[in-house]
Amino acid sequence: MFKKIMKGGHKKPSKSDSHDPPPSGNNRNSAPVVVNHASRGGAGGTSAANSSAMAMTPASGTMEPVPLFRDVPVSDKQNLFLKKLHICCFSLDFTDTMKNVREKEIKRQALMELVEFIQSGSGKISESCQEEMIRMISINIFRCLPPASHENTGQEPTDPEEDEPSLEPAWPHLQLVYELLLRYVVSSDTDTKVAKRYIDHSFVLKLLDLFDSEDPREREYLKTILHRIYGKFMVHRPFIRKAINNIFYRFIYETERHCGIGELLEILGSIINGFALPMKEEHKLFLVRALLPLHKPKSVVMYHQQLSYCITQFVEKDFKLADTVIRGLLKYWPVTNCQKEILFLGELEEVLEATQAAEFQRCMVQLFKQISRCLNSSFQVAERALFLWNNERIVTLIAQNRTVILPIIFEAFERNIEGHWNQAVHGLTVNVRKMFIEMDADLFEECQRQYAEKQAKAQEEAEQRELTWKRLAEAAAQNGVDDMVTD
Repeated sequence: MFKKIMKGGHKKPSKSDSHDPPPSGNNRNSAPVVVNHASRGGAGGTSAANSSAMAMTPASGTMEPVPLFRDVPVSDKQNLFLKKLHICCFSLDFTDTMKNVREKEIKRQALMELVEFIQSGSGKISESCQEEMIRMISINIFRCLPPASHENTGQEPTDPEEDEPSLEPAWPHLQLVYELLLRYVVSSDTDTKVAKRYIDHSFVLKLLDLFDSEDPREREYLKTILHRIYGKFMVHRPFIRKAINNIFYRFIYETERHCGIGELLEILGSIINGFALPMKEEHKLFLVRALLPLHKPKSVVMYHQQLSYCITQFVEKDFKLADTVIRGLLKYWPVTNCQKEILFLGELEEVLEATQAAEFQRCMVQLFKQISRCLNSSFQVAERALFLWNNERIVTLIAQNRTVILPIIFEAFERNIEGHWNQAVHGLTVNVRKMFIEMDADLFEECQRQYAEKQAKAQEEAEQRELTWKRLAEAAAQNGVDDMVTD
């Protein structure tokens, strides 16, 4: 990864980069860095990241190049490390490629040297150097993110899938800063007892704020770094889970706009995989209160793959949660969105594969009422619902409970066979119907008899209604009521 950064260091920014609005706090004379909502009122700490505003002010004065690490004796390397950090504290305007060209190159070289120094494991850096390094990183990455395009214009928000991401113009330098932080966190020379003084709760909250960045390159780095912090700093684990929880709550119940839900779910997928058994009540509440409601927002398509993985991990960890998960999916089942229905059916199939018979029986009536509606829905939804019968595990569960399930869905099958316009749906329905005949011919005949009786009764009731209306019309005509509607 570092070699790629070295090669790409001299690339010119793309046109989309050069026209993006400058991020707040990236000008030479900018004010102290301000962070987004999530870190306001956050847990306190005693680190540099949580110190006074002066500690977060970018460096001032003239930027001059300093020697390379290989050109100084070992005894001077710590002082040189601090000098390079000071250079990297300068905030430059990256929206104009012709501005501060010399300073940008000096800063880029300094950042690359710092990354290489940490990566090489040349020696442990002192605590004061670690403090200054986290301060420099904070100055560079913690900033107010630009508002979304609809927030600038006051227009209705567009479909997130159609939005063009706003790329960060300072990314060539920000990437090196993120790489430095990543190398510091994963380094075997980093003592967590010392590092946790600077990578504290306030620092973590500010990192989480940045997940709302529109730049996918930044979110990818943040995902990797936060995951590594979670793995290395055990003391932060409950706090990180709670903070992610709060982001989900705000997204679900307030904004429904956030760029980093998918990346946060990727982190959680790995975390859930490591949960010990028996599962804590806290984790089950997280499933019910945060993960299942994440199916509700319109933009679920953007992160559904990661969400589905997290949900399936819970069921595979504790099979008793299958009933809770299936009922949760049915609660948030889309009514008019075919694309979402297809996604839900795919997720349902994965959950059912990990479901035991006892849990299946608790929810099967409600579940197959919904599947019955899907069978008579649009042809894409009907086709996806019929594909459930291609799964051997699901067919086994259905076969074991066919006396309950077949009467629920029999009418949907008959409607498809009698009049569905799509040949693929018609053919699949015939195949599934044959499967039920082979499972239990007597049960199938009984369902067929009941369906015929129901159809005959419905026809009789329709004829009776028509006759009643005809009699009312005749009576009205005899009484001279000419303005009644009789047809």
